[in-house]
Formats: sequence, structure tokens, C-alpha cells
Amino acid sequence: MSDATEAGGAGQRAGAAGPVGPPAGAAGASGATGAGGGLDVGGAAGVGDGASGASATVEAEGDTGRRVRVVLVDDHRMFRTGVQAEIGQTARTGVEVIGEAADVDQAVSVITATRPEVVLLDVHLPGGGGVEVLRRCASLMVDAENPVRFLALSVSDAAEDVIGVIRGGARGYVTKTITGTDLVDSIFRVQEGDAVFSPRLAGFVLDAFASTDAAPVDEDLDRLTQREREVLRLIARGYAYKEIAKQLYISVKTVESHVSAVLRKLQLSNRHELTRWATARRLV
Repeated sequence: MSDATEAGGAGQRAGAAGPVGPPAGAAGASGATGAGGGLDVGGAAGVGDGASGASATVEAEGDTGRRVRVVLVDDHRMFRTGVQAEIGQTARTGVEVIGEAADVDQAVSVITATRPEVVLLDVHLPGGGGVEVLRRCASLMVDAENPVRFLALSVSDAAEDVIGVIRGGARGYVTKTITGTDLVDSIFRVQEGDAVFSPRLAGFVLDAFASTDAAPVDEDLDRLTQREREVLRLIARGYAYKEIAKQLYISVKTVESHVSAVLRKLQLSNRHELTRWATARRLV
């Protein structure tokens, strides 16, 4: 993992913003999209739908003066490098990448120090995940003069992940199949206060906020701590204990303790049953 780094440069981005979306936490959403390949870089495979809707045309010449300062938060260095190469050519896109982070602590530190206008936030991060970053940056999101806005960019299209970060304060959620042009469009729309979602994911938000009733709670899942949920997902994806320990910056013995706790709380016997349980709930 790399330490937080900063990069800058003047540039521009031209194009029409997509339709205005509803505020975060409200019913309704619209996506930003277009044709072409997604951000499948550095071995980070995209899952789910690409974003769809009106997309902006990014021109190589001219200067509209539009700028947006962005921090990238993702625990895969090669993916961050790919996104930086795709959208960080400020003269062409208007996006200035001013910092990067690979885990929760780094993210909070960089975001607090640089005060970007938009943060591209991965959902699954060492140290507590994207939701923990949102919780610790809550005061920055409500700053009346210079709010920091968050756009989730994740391989996951699980309803739990989408609803979790939206409830945490993110302004939108797109998957890593999104094109570079559409990602730039989404970033500018979030900067302007719109809500942006990949089309299928918008349905999760509509379902969650369509009524004043609270979303159904999975009592079994609710018994698990945030770290136990992280270990659960990685186990269900086939990671070995040593791989999980390395990814979460914990010891193998601690991983074993978390797995034992998960099996006990869910009344499961082994990792195969755990994998079936997680898959049935779309947690993988």
C-alpha cells in the first residue's frame, strides 16, 4: 500500500452535466453513463451494471474553467494508478487528483489535510471500510462553505454496501465497470450536489427510502462487528487466513478468532456453510 500522495495540475473539462438527481438519502436517482470499456484496471474486476443516462463529452481542447479537486481512496495501488491515468489528466478532464489513500486512517488524514471537493471512495477498506471513513469525516460533509462530497466507486454491487454508504452520507455509488468519461461526469455532478447511481443500484436506494419505515434488518448479520463482516466477506470469496491477515493488517491468529466468532454467532459449522450463507445474502 502506498502512503498518501498528492498530484495536481491545471486543466479543463467540458460537457453537459446529466439530469439533476435527488439528495442523498431521498427516493430517486439517476445514473451517468456511456459506451465503452469500464475501469477494469490493475486486476480490479468490475461487477454489476455500468452507469447509464446522460453523459458529458470530455473535450481535449478549449477551457471552460471547470475544476474539481479529488482524492482517490482504494486499497489496490494498481487500481488507483489506473484511475489516475484515466481521469487525472487535468488539462483534458478538469479533474485534479490531489491525494490518494489505501486504508481508513490514511483516507481520513488525507481528506482532512487537503479538503477535496469530491472523494472517490472504495467500500471495502482495511480499518473499517468506507462507512468508517464517512463516519469520521461527517463534520466535513456538512461544512456549509466547503463541503467534502463522497462518491462510492466499488467492485461490489451488493444492496447492503450501497445502502450502507448512502446512509453514511455518500452522494452516489457507481461500480468499477463505469467508463472514464462517465466517471468524470459523475464526479462533477456530485460536486454540484447531484446524486449519481449506476441504474440497478438506484433501485436499492429507492427501495430503502421509498417509505418512512426503516429498511428491514438482518438480525443475524447485525450480530457481527464491522471487522467480523470484513473477515466474513473475504472468507466467502475464498481468501486464505494468511491473505486475509495481510489485507486487513492483522495477525493470522486474530483472523482465526474472528472466524470462530462469526461461526458461533451465525450457528454455522465451517467455512463452506459460511460461504453459502454469505452468497445467499449477496455479501460476497
